[in-house]
Amino acid sequence: MTWSGPSYDLLPGDPDSPVLLHVPHAARAIPADVRRGIVLDDAALERELDHITDAYTDELAERAAESARVTPWRFVNRLSRLVVDPERFPDEREEMAAVGMGAVYTRTTHKGELRRPDTDPEPLLERWFRPYARAMAEAVADRLAATGRAVIIDVHSYPAAPLPYELHAEGPRPAVCLGTDAFHTPPRLAEAAREAFAACGETGLDSPFAGTYVPLAFYGRDSRVGALMVEIRRDTYMTEPGGAAGPGLERLAGALAALADAV
Repeated sequence: MTWSGPSYDLLPGDPDSPVLLHVPHAARAIPADVRRGIVLDDAALERELDHITDAYTDELAERAAESARVTPWRFVNRLSRLVVDPERFPDEREEMAAVGMGAVYTRTTHKGELRRPDTDPEPLLERWFRPYARAMAEAVADRLAATGRAVIIDVHSYPAAPLPYELHAEGPRPAVCLGTDAFHTPPRLAEAAREAFAACGETGLDSPFAGTYVPLAFYGRDSRVGALMVEIRRDTYMTEPGGAAGPGLERLAGALAALADAV
C-alpha cells in the first residue's frame, strides 16, 4: 500500500462543541515502505494487528457523533499504530519504551521482534509522528478559540485477557476503564463518564491502563483542556481477537454520545 497525504482525518462537528473524540488506534493500514521495515511475515503481521488494533473504535466514535445532540469533532488516525503510536512520548519519558513499544515499536504484543533493534526511529517520527501531533494540537487550539475550552475524549479498547507486553496487567479489567490525569481530568468529567457508561457494565479508574492524551503544547499547562481516556474491554462488543463486532457496539456508541453531550 502506498500512502500520500496526512495520516489522519479531522472530521468537523458543531462549531459550538468543545468535544474532540480522538481515535488513535483503530486502523490497520501500513504503507509499503514502512512495511518493509517490519520483520514479521504477512500472516504473523495480521495476527499482531488483530491483537494491537482497537478494532471498531472509529465506527464507535462515528456512531456516537451521529447520535449526539451536539455533534462532537473527531480526530481519527488512519494508519496503524505499528507505523507510529501518536500517543506515546517520543523520548525517555515513555515507560512503554522498556518493552520496545515507545513511539516506534520494535517489539510485538507477545514480546517478539517487530523491527530490528537498531532501527532508527527518527525518519518515522519526522514523517508521521510530528505532523500528527501538530495537527492534533491545532485541533485543540481551534476548540479553545471557538468555545473557550476543549475536552479530549480518547477512544480505545483493550483485550479481556492481559497480553504479555502490558506493564500493569495485575489490576482490575472492568468493562469500561477510565484513564485520568490529575491536571486535565476534573472530577466532574470522570463522574459524567461513569454515569454515561453505567448501562454498559462495571466502570473503573486507571486500571489496567491509566492516563490521558493531551498534546504536549498544552500538557500540564492549560487547565482549559480537559481529557479522559475511555478504554472499552473488547469482549463487550466484539469477538476477540480481530473478529466481528456485536450488538454491544451500538449500546457503547449511545453511551459515548451521552458523555459528549454531558460535557
